[in-house]
Amino acid sequence: MAETKPICSSIECRKEAHLQCPTCVKLGNTEGSFFCSQDCFKKSWGAHKAVHGNTKGLYEPFKTFKYTGPLRAVYPLSPRRAVPPEIARPDYAETGIPRSEILARNSDIKVCTPEEIEAIRVACKITREVLDIAAQAIRVGITTDEIDRIVHEATIERGAYPSPLNYNYFPKSCCTSVNEVICHGIPDQRPLEDGDILNIDISCYYNGFHGDCNGTYFVGNVDEAGQRLVKVTRECLEKAIAIVKPGTRYRDFGKVIEEHATKNGYSVVRTFVGHGINQLFHCAPNVPHYANNKAIGVCKPNHIFTIEPMICEGVHQEHMWPDGWTATTKDGKRSAQFEHTLLVTEDGVEILT
Repeated sequence: MAETKPICSSIECRKEAHLQCPTCVKLGNTEGSFFCSQDCFKKSWGAHKAVHGNTKGLYEPFKTFKYTGPLRAVYPLSPRRAVPPEIARPDYAETGIPRSEILARNSDIKVCTPEEIEAIRVACKITREVLDIAAQAIRVGITTDEIDRIVHEATIERGAYPSPLNYNYFPKSCCTSVNEVICHGIPDQRPLEDGDILNIDISCYYNGFHGDCNGTYFVGNVDEAGQRLVKVTRECLEKAIAIVKPGTRYRDFGKVIEEHATKNGYSVVRTFVGHGINQLFHCAPNVPHYANNKAIGVCKPNHIFTIEPMICEGVHQEHMWPDGWTATTKDGKRSAQFEHTLLVTEDGVEILT
């Protein structure tokens, strides 16, 4: 495996780093101590200096941020994990920019060929295997960064590329969303606690195609309210999948999901939706999970897309962390999510993950 070069520790920069904090050198700190320039070092000093008083080098990077719940980010993030050069990678792997998606942005829904479907089946099989491996590692005390390492290694062992890695500059190989985090949580140094609920979102790129799925899991002893939230969220996905067939409108899934969620006293996130998936990580169709949406299109044989409802104990609105990715509930209450990649068949649906 190629040697991993240090990446700048400034939250807004992921350039290769050549400078190291002199105080960290004296203290023997390596994690989060490298910067690409004096400018980045000076800009990050307010947060970075907290490392110097912490024997483990851990710190909370957004001290003045108004969090909505008890969860806090725990930095530094570990260095970007390396992918062997022989593994095929998507166009954004080095640049961070998914140019193929940008060029393809329209409402045309791809009808996949039999050869493409078979390739996506393989990518989805790998994705499911990696999610199951990650789920087996969940325990009180493990960090989400350690889960990310397990995901990364399981992915490259199968000759695949972890789709989230450097997608629009996302720094990790999977998303780990704890308690009030709706989605896109960045794996960090926080140990999981007894009673947490944890969503792990896995996507793998293999032989030119992506697979995508996620699940929400219990950490230790979860209260009855948390167990019920997770159960109803899984049911929302199952009820939506049950109506997938040729002729179903993409706008119809939201009605089924929201009806079941609201009947049980929950709300449905509106900002984040399901999506088409093939050679592109995200493409048409958009698949909203709430009722009375304006999604375009009708299911046809050989369409491939995800349904991934995010269900909340309180309000559905989100609050973004300063990292630009982590979306939490606006009221700090918990959220859960489940996702599958689906193939529309001649008379129904095949769950690929």
